[in-house]
Order: sequence, then structure tokens, then C-alpha cells
Amino acid sequence: MTRKRPKIKKDDKVIVIAGKDKGKIGAVLKVDAEKENVIVERVNMIKKHMRPNPRTGKGGIMEAEAPIHISNVMLICSKCAKPTRIGKKVMEDGSKLRVCKKCKEVID
Repeated sequence: MTRKRPKIKKDDKVIVIAGKDKGKIGAVLKVDAEKENVIVERVNMIKKHMRPNPRTGKGGIMEAEAPIHISNVMLICSKCAKPTRIGKKVMEDGSKLRVCKKCKEVID
């Protein structure tokens, strides 16, 4: 089974549309295309119990972002500032660009 490339990329501004953090806005820190997950800044926070190790020197309870499924986030257009779906536009030279479905502006 072949998977499509994700339409959301690193450093995109997204809004969570489902789950316990619904309505939160943040920047994408990491995209895992194979598992179809994204890690969004300050969204889906978990607490990890860390043991002290020689490199960091301290342990305790650390907070970190957990992955969220890519279908539960929606891109926010930088031009119209609204959550939007993403379309593709093929240029004359054959390159593809992401396009906002609401305002028809190029996102990339």
C-alpha cells in the first residue's frame, strides 16, 4: 500500500480539530509521514518520569509533546487566517504548490 505525502509540513501553523486539545493552535515541530502523525507545539502534552543520567544530570517529571494523528489537525492559512483544506496547483515548470481552498492564495 502506497501512502500519499502529507499536506502538512514542519513549521506550519495548525489548529487541532478533534480530541482533548480541540481548538488549540500551534506550530508543527515534526511530521512522521509513515505513521501519519505530527507533533504540535504545546499540544497533547504528556508527563514522562525520567531517571537521572550522566548526560543531563537530572531526572524527575518532564513534560513533552506527544504525537497527534494528522487527520486531527487543520492548516491555518497565513493570508486569510482561517483553518482551510489544502489544494495543489501545478506550475508551468511542473512544480507543485500548496494552495488555500478558501482564498486561493499560495501557501508555500
